[in-house]
Amino acid sequence: MRILVLGFTGYLGRHVVERLRALPGALVLDGGRSPAADLDVDLARVRPERLAKALVSAAPDTVINCAGATGGDAVTLAEVNARGPAVLCAALREAAPAARLVHLGSAAEYGPGAPGTPVTESAATRPVGPYGATKLAGTVAVTASGLDAVVLRVGNPVGPGAPPSGLPGRIAALLREAGPGPEAVLRLGDLSAHRDFVDVRDVARAAVLAATAPGPLPPVLNIGGGRAVPVRDLVRGLAELAGFRGRIEEGTAGSARSAQVSWQCSDIAAAERALGWSPAHTLGDALAALWEGGRTP
Repeated sequence: MRILVLGFTGYLGRHVVERLRALPGALVLDGGRSPAADLDVDLARVRPERLAKALVSAAPDTVINCAGATGGDAVTLAEVNARGPAVLCAALREAAPAARLVHLGSAAEYGPGAPGTPVTESAATRPVGPYGATKLAGTVAVTASGLDAVVLRVGNPVGPGAPPSGLPGRIAALLREAGPGPEAVLRLGDLSAHRDFVDVRDVARAAVLAATAPGPLPPVLNIGGGRAVPVRDLVRGLAELAGFRGRIEEGTAGSARSAQVSWQCSDIAAAERALGWSPAHTLGDALAALWEGGRTP
């Protein structure tokens, strides 16, 4: 099986590629902007006809699209998260219409959740900012493409290699900088929001299962931890792993998204039915792997 992974150098893409390379009979092709890529492509810029020609040469049986932007201005987010999937679908329809497409979406597409009620794939989508809105546009492009495609709506990934651009990686970086001394102070914003955290290794396993599952899949599947966890608990868990003996000062102001989306949790039953998938790692596992992965030898 020839499997093309777009965005292979990103946080999620690296874990997906690592898991695929252990899959018997899989030939993994790397796609992205890296000079080391088998398929040199920037979905935010490439024309559909050029990408189609490249896909003819690559001849993938499956494409896993891990390319995406989590930060930047609205134009950047739209180019990567909305235009990118649309161009990919157009090129696949021309060059490899029988290939399966696994696209990584985001739980941010749902917007605010109702406390105590995990959101299912049939719930209304009400994203509150450019990130969620552009990820939703990408999902619509994929689900309306007519391809053999599935969107995995991923919760908040955490685990080894988490970048400082995301909350878990940023907290880990701040704790390393602060050190374990009792005089250290960690000044953070409002930590009262609840999020559905999922180990990045479980996300990668879900992507591989979706790429190799026989027969058609539902158009959208939630991939999350299946429970709402206070962000405060994540911070305390990392602080304990770091041996942090200082003081955590929590402010009243947080990110705009935290203020608008105070509670989020995904119902993951459909992924278990369709893929036989459920989380194998606890949040404690994910935090331990994140912290150990960044230790200086």
